[in-house]
Amino acid sequence: MFYYDSTYLLLIPAMIISAWAQFKVSATFEKYSKVYSSKGLSGAEVARMLLDNNGLYNVPIEVTGGKLSDHYDPTRQILRLSNDVYYGNSVASLGVAAHEVGHAIQHKTAYKPLILRNSIVPIVNLGSSMSWVLFIAGLILSIQPLITIGILLFSGVVVFQLVTLPVEFDASARALKELGSRGILYNEEVKGAKKVLDAAALTYVAATIMAISQLLRLIALSKRND
Repeated sequence: MFYYDSTYLLLIPAMIISAWAQFKVSATFEKYSKVYSSKGLSGAEVARMLLDNNGLYNVPIEVTGGKLSDHYDPTRQILRLSNDVYYGNSVASLGVAAHEVGHAIQHKTAYKPLILRNSIVPIVNLGSSMSWVLFIAGLILSIQPLITIGILLFSGVVVFQLVTLPVEFDASARALKELGSRGILYNEEVKGAKKVLDAAALTYVAATIMAISQLLRLIALSKRND
C-alpha cells in the first residue's frame, strides 16, 4: 500500500531532527524563562521601546494565545506576543520579543528575503494543499503530468522554507544587536537570549530538511510509476 511504502524511510532522519529541534527550543526557552533580566523590563515594554526607536510608532502590540506563538503580522502590521513573552521579564521573553521586532524592522526596510517570502505565500498555500492531491491522483490514475505538477507545486514549499531561513536568522541578529547596543540586556544576558533564538532557529532548519525529504520522497515515488 502507498501509505506503508518504504520511501517513508527517507523521512526518518528529518522526523528525528524535527523532534530534537522542538525539544531543544522548549527546553532552552524554559531554562532562560527562569533567568530574569537585570532591568526588569517586560517583553511588551522592550518591544514597544525597540519599535519606537526604529520609527515604528504605528505598530501596535497585542497578546495572542498559545505558547511560543509570537509573530509579526506584515499584512496588518501588528506585533503579537504570547502571554509568557508579553508579560515576562526573563531573558527568554525579551529575546523572543526583540526577534519579532526584528521582523517588523525587516518589513520597514524592505528586506528582500522577507519581501520574497511574503510574495510567494499565496502560491505556497496553494501548493501545500494541492500538491499531494494531484500527486496521489496521478499515481492512482497513472497520469504522469499530474504527478509532475504535484512535484512542482510541492517544490514551492521547499523554496519557501529555504527563503525563510535567512529571514529568521537576520531577525535574530537584529534582535541581539538591539538588545545589546541599547543596554537592555547585559553581556551574559545577551548570550542567554542568543541561545534561545538559536534553538528557535533550529525548528526552521528542521522544517526545511523535512520539506526537502518530502520532495525527495515524491520524486522517488514518481520514478516507480514510470
